[in-house]
Amino acid sequence: MVKRWIMVCLGLLLGTMMYAQEFSKVASKEPELIQKGEDKLYCPICGMNLKQYYKTSHGAILSDGTAKQYCSIRCLAADWEAIEARLVKVVVTDVVSEKLIDAKEAFYVIGSKIPGTMSQVSKLAFEKEADAVAFMKENGGELGRFENAFAKAKASLSDDVDEFIKKKQKGMYPMGEKIYHKACDKEKIHLHDFNTISELKIFVKKSQACGELEEKELQAVSLYLWEILRFAEHNHTHKSVIHVEKSEKCPVCGMFVYKYPKWAARMSYEENGKKMSHAFDGVKDLLKFYHNPSQWGNYTKLNDEAYTILVSDYYTQEAIDGKKAFYVIGSDTYGPMGKEFIPFATLKSAQSFLKDHKGSEILSFDKISEALVYAQDK
Repeated sequence: MVKRWIMVCLGLLLGTMMYAQEFSKVASKEPELIQKGEDKLYCPICGMNLKQYYKTSHGAILSDGTAKQYCSIRCLAADWEAIEARLVKVVVTDVVSEKLIDAKEAFYVIGSKIPGTMSQVSKLAFEKEADAVAFMKENGGELGRFENAFAKAKASLSDDVDEFIKKKQKGMYPMGEKIYHKACDKEKIHLHDFNTISELKIFVKKSQACGELEEKELQAVSLYLWEILRFAEHNHTHKSVIHVEKSEKCPVCGMFVYKYPKWAARMSYEENGKKMSHAFDGVKDLLKFYHNPSQWGNYTKLNDEAYTILVSDYYTQEAIDGKKAFYVIGSDTYGPMGKEFIPFATLKSAQSFLKDHKGSEILSFDKISEALVYAQDK
């Protein structure tokens, strides 16, 4: 009897191990990609190949008609603050059919034996509850819905980031640094030109700025450039940049501005003898506040001369006078809050950006009406 029980347990154990080994997150057919652009194959947060992690991928459909697609619910959680105000729907890959389905209708298996994607705890979605239950019998875990999986992803975000930084410090960062110094044409790579790691990654791949690279090598050098070198350049710059405290929230959208240094803007003024200063995560929100401050709190509209406005030059990241800047609208470049007024110190830079990024118009500060500001949200 004991021998039979041992054999049964061994059989179950071997079956579970085989399933875990056989399970692959890679798309078995052409993946359904909802992002647009040349970098649509890569997660905009971590740069990972969506085809390789397709069975854990999540997508966010936004109110302006655009979409983002992430390798995991962890990267969705990392980007949540930037997209929440514009979010229409979250979709997720059904493990069985490999179709994108409404995440709120999905059944999640949380904490199975399958390794997580960018997280220490795996979260896999199924369209049918029966499929999720069958998967749990083989791999363990607990059954939940999107809100359960997302809550766990948000709660563990800090720990997951720390854990994966440690792993990258041992492997991907050193590999990327070695490739960068040995193989990359440094004159071709201008890190301030890119909004996301996925944009940088597709540039390195297409331009062959670092030669012919395998996917792992491409990811390694992209991570090194984006997460190490980019911040080193920023920290050692002698240019005047807009300083934002970690506690400062945009008075319009409520997001922490320090997370988006590339888009930082600031408005300062004095009211009733009291000095006031507000940080914004983009020019668009600054303009909403500028035109109608009382809509966002107990603030009074002052005359234009009372306001000192600083915005971040898109190319140089230098703090420039917002009233003298040139703004491009209608481009294919989006900020944390979607369509943006992209600022430049010189008309030449604005014209170059307009041409390269399909912009529709260049405006001076005094030509931007409140109606035009809100038109960018449509």
